[in-house]
Amino acid sequence: MKHLNLFLGGLSLVATGAYAQSQQQQTHPNVIYVFPDQFRNDACGFWKQDDFKKYRKAEGDPTITPNLDKFARESLVLTSAQSNNPVSSPHRAMLMTGMYSAEKNGVPVNCNTGSPNSSLNPEAITIGDVFSQAGYDCAYIGKYHLDTPTPNDPNNPGHYVNAKMPVWDAYTPKERRHGFNYWYSYGTFDEHKNPHYWDNEGHKHEPHEYSPVYEAKKTIEYMKNTNNVRDPKKPFLIMVGMNPPHSPYNSFKDCMEEDYNLYKDIPMDALIRPNVTNKHLPKVKSTPYYFANVTGVDRAFGMILDALKELGLEENTIVVFASDHGELMCSHELPSEAKNMPYAEAMNIPFIVRYPGKIAHRVDPLLLSTPDIMPTLSGLAGVEKFVPSDVQGKNYAELFFDANSLIKRPTGALYMKNGFGKKNQKGENLGYSVVARGIKTAKYTLAFTITKENKINKMFFFDDEKDPYQLNCLPLKGNEKIVKELGKELGRQLKAIDDPWYKEKILKDLISYK
Repeated sequence: MKHLNLFLGGLSLVATGAYAQSQQQQTHPNVIYVFPDQFRNDACGFWKQDDFKKYRKAEGDPTITPNLDKFARESLVLTSAQSNNPVSSPHRAMLMTGMYSAEKNGVPVNCNTGSPNSSLNPEAITIGDVFSQAGYDCAYIGKYHLDTPTPNDPNNPGHYVNAKMPVWDAYTPKERRHGFNYWYSYGTFDEHKNPHYWDNEGHKHEPHEYSPVYEAKKTIEYMKNTNNVRDPKKPFLIMVGMNPPHSPYNSFKDCMEEDYNLYKDIPMDALIRPNVTNKHLPKVKSTPYYFANVTGVDRAFGMILDALKELGLEENTIVVFASDHGELMCSHELPSEAKNMPYAEAMNIPFIVRYPGKIAHRVDPLLLSTPDIMPTLSGLAGVEKFVPSDVQGKNYAELFFDANSLIKRPTGALYMKNGFGKKNQKGENLGYSVVARGIKTAKYTLAFTITKENKINKMFFFDDEKDPYQLNCLPLKGNEKIVKELGKELGRQLKAIDDPWYKEKILKDLISYK
C-alpha cells in the first residue's frame, strides 16, 4: 500500500507539474482579484509592523492577518488607494467599467428595488468583457450587487428572489454577466454563515458555511478545473467578492468563534481608533466582531494563495487584494454610518498586487482611484488594447512595473456621494441627487455636501499629514491659498468626467471649473 501511495503521489505531482507547465506557456498571466466588502486599509495587520508603519501617519488596527502580512512582503503595496464613491454598488460599477459617470456605468446609488434606475449599464464594456475578448476564461464568485432586483427568480419564475421589500438580493441572468462564463454569485445577502449562490444555470446553492471560506473553496475548485468548468488552455480571470467584514458583526452568527477569541480579551481602548471619541456608542462593542471577520477573510485569502502555489501557478498569476470601501466603526462620533463619507476610514482601501518576477516589492503612495483599476489590471495582463478608448480611469501598469517610471502620477482623487431622487407613487426613487463632491490629495482632504438649493450643508477640510485622524476641520478663512489650489484640482477633475457639479457649476466661488 505504501508503494501504491507513493506511485499515486508521484502521478499527482507529474499531473500538477504538467498542468502548471501548460499554464505557464500562456502568453498572458492569470489574474485573481479578491475584494472583501467594507475592509478598510488600516485593518491590514502589517501596518503596525516596523517595516510598514513608517509609511503611514495614522496607526494601523491591531488585527491578526498573517497571510496578508506575508503577501504584502512579496507585493506592491499602495498606501493611498481610494474608493471614490465609498459604498458598495457605485464602487463596483466604477471598478467593473472604469467609468466615474453614473450616466455611463448606470449605478449612482446602491442597487435595490427602491432605486430601479441603479443597475449596471448592460451596454458598458466591463473588465469581464475586456478579458473575455482577450481570450480569457472568466469567473465571478461571491457578492456582485450590481443589478436592480427583478421578478426573475430562476427557481420561482415571476417572483423576486425574496419577498421582503425593498428587495436587495438579486439573480443575475446570463445576458447580464458581462463576459463571465463561470458564475457562482448572488446580489447582496448579509448572512455570513448562511450564504447562498446561483450557479451558471441558475441553480441555487446553500452551503451553510462561513462565506469567505466557502468562496475560497469554490475558487480553488475553479483553479483546479474540477468538473471541467473552464478551458484549461486559456488564462483565467477570477473575481472573488467576499461579503465580510461587511455588517452584521454582532455575534457568532456573523463570524468564526475562533477568530473572535483572538480579540475578546483585548481592552476596547486598544481596539478602537483615536478618533472614536465617544466610546459609549452601541456599535463600538462590535469592533471585536469586525476584526474577527477581518481575520476570517485573511484565512480564506491564505487558502487561495496556498492552492495557487500547490498547483504551480504562482509564478504566472497576478494576485490583487483590495476592497470596495472601508468602515468607520464609530470614528468621528458617527453612531451608525459605516461608509459613504470623505474620511480616511471609508475611502482608503487596501490595494496589494503580487506578480512574481515582474513587480518588485515596495510601498508606494500612488493615489489610485477606483476607475483606474480596470485599465491598470488590463495593462498588467497585457490586454489593454481591448479597453475602450472612452474609459475614464487611467492605466498605471507602467508605474507598477517600474517605480521610476516617468508616467504622470495623479495629483488627487475625487470623493463622490449621490443620494436618492424624487419618489413616484410606488415609492420608487426616480433618478438621483448629487449630494457631495470633494478632493483627496497627498496632503489634504476637502469635500462639501450641499442642500437642495446647492448651498454648503457641511464642509470637510483636513490637513491629513498633520492631522491623520481628521479630528480638526480647518476653517476656510486663513486658508484661502490652499482652498484655491484644491478648488482648481477638484474643478479640473469634475470637468474631465463631465460631472453634474461641473455642468451646473455648483459652488463656483470655491471650485474653479475653468
